[in-house]
Amino acid sequence: QVQLVESGGGLVQAGGSLRLSCAASGSVFNIKAMYWYRQAPGKQRELVAEMVVGGTTNYADSVKGRFTISRDNARSTVYLQMNDLTPEDTGVYSCAHEVWVSGGLHDYWGQGTQVTVSS
Repeated sequence: QVQLVESGGGLVQAGGSLRLSCAASGSVFNIKAMYWYRQAPGKQRELVAEMVVGGTTNYADSVKGRFTISRDNARSTVYLQMNDLTPEDTGVYSCAHEVWVSGGLHDYWGQGTQVTVSS
């Protein structure tokens, strides 16, 4: 089992920055990949950024050059640094981890944190 807790959301003006954190606890030794998703009001959830452990990072086209996903192994925490925010970045941001458990991959999700960007 893996528990994920996000923090760092809030209200920010357009052009501002926020850093989201996702702290993991539990079976954090077999993480395959980590993800940040967001869901805007009335829209489907979309993948914003992903980091494959020991591998690559990928971003949605809409956030490339503005958002950065990173990881602090010692703290079992993954971050999403968000710069130059626009109102279109408003939504509930959730982190997810893909974890090897008993030979199979399982997905774990945090509760989400609200990001609101005012114009």
